[in-house]
Amino acid sequence: MSVQIKLIAGSILLTGMIGLAGCSSNNEAANSDSEATAPTETAVAATSVPEVSPASTPAATAPETAPETAPAATSSPTEPDKDSTSSNSQNSDKQLKELFELAKKGKVPGVKYAAHTGLIDEVEADWGKPDQQESAGKGIYATYTDKHVVFGFNKGSLIFDVRSSDSALQKLTLKQIEATLGKPDDTKVNGEDKIYTYQANDQYQLKFIIPSSTGTVDHISVFSEQDSFNNMAG
Repeated sequence: MSVQIKLIAGSILLTGMIGLAGCSSNNEAANSDSEATAPTETAVAATSVPEVSPASTPAATAPETAPETAPAATSSPTEPDKDSTSSNSQNSDKQLKELFELAKKGKVPGVKYAAHTGLIDEVEADWGKPDQQESAGKGIYATYTDKHVVFGFNKGSLIFDVRSSDSALQKLTLKQIEATLGKPDDTKVNGEDKIYTYQANDQYQLKFIIPSSTGTVDHISVFSEQDSFNNMAG
């Protein structure tokens, strides 16, 4: 009887030990599972950080756009202006020197008829009758509007004054004229016009007529003073 009791007691004890071992194993497995899942949560948390980082990338790309705008700030418009001013100065200098050389021959640009040698009859034979003809000052003046030319001639038909109002001349200023030809030999005022006279040679004068309202040349005149007197007056 006692032997049976001992066997039963041993069996119960063994069963309890096995049950305790099973619980301990389950707890360890549960702990192991929880530890295994923990990194995955942190991994997810970690992977969520880079998703917001692209929002900061525009700030990183901002310096790349700065060099693109920099050339616009450094490209000064004054450089072409300086070149343009220099070019205009050279052009006006060349133009004025040519005017002065033509004046020595009694001519203006683009017109073959000269003061002192040309006759108004020759002009009319070539260009036709003038658009307007009137007496003024010491002679008669014939206007050819389309040619931008006026001839002054005496009663002997000799041309003593050739005037041109070509648009290429109307860009000239007194400052440019004086820079190339120096100070004028004579200055007169006629109404709002100022007349600046340069003695080209013993025969001819080169005159620049500049209205005060514009400050630029209205027309030029190549003038032979000795021929302006009416040598044919009766």
